[in-house]
Amino acid sequence: MEKTAWVLLFDVNSQLWLEQEWLMAPSYKLIYFNARGKAELIRFIFAYAGVDYEDERISQDKWPELKRKMPFGMLPVLEIDGKLVGQSNSIARYLAKQYGLAGRDEWESLQCDMLVDTLTDLKQELFQYRMEPDQFKKEEKKVVLMKEKIPFYLSKFEKVVTENRGFSVGGALTWTDFVFAVSLENFELIFGKESLDRYPSLRALKEKVFSLPSIQEWLQKRPATDF
Repeated sequence: MEKTAWVLLFDVNSQLWLEQEWLMAPSYKLIYFNARGKAELIRFIFAYAGVDYEDERISQDKWPELKRKMPFGMLPVLEIDGKLVGQSNSIARYLAKQYGLAGRDEWESLQCDMLVDTLTDLKQELFQYRMEPDQFKKEEKKVVLMKEKIPFYLSKFEKVVTENRGFSVGGALTWTDFVFAVSLENFELIFGKESLDRYPSLRALKEKVFSLPSIQEWLQKRPATDF
């Protein structure tokens, strides 16, 4: 979303003042809690693209009041020139298109969406495991996750990254690589560094993203949070 402004320029040849339309960069404010969570992917895109934005982190005591003002009562929300937009993947997809991270054509864009949505399925399984209050059921879910769900998904993703020369789509950097990098960081925190031993291409992808100079700069200054 681009804004325009009309400015007056003086033409030295004609000695006249001319009115010209200039494009202005959009104003961004990212609203989320003091956590990486669902907003970190968006922060990675901003960092990589070198885009200035306001990183507003809401305290839990302020959330009930703010919740009523959010489009669907959820975070993260991105404010673009005063307009509020929800849903982290929708926000990330929009920004990826703005900053050249959505693939080289519609087919690659579709591949990005497919992988992100599939990874969301796995993250939902992990979320249900983490939030299970019954310890007996939680252990049952952990067994299914470790023996069936996680190997199924990660082996598929491993194959995709290997076939795409170390990236998730098209042999080049896309927003999907940021989705994987952020998710794999949390995966290692939950299950340990050794959890990716069987998936060297995924581990290498995460390390590749984290070693990008612009991402390194963000990692060095981002607030320390558990998740």
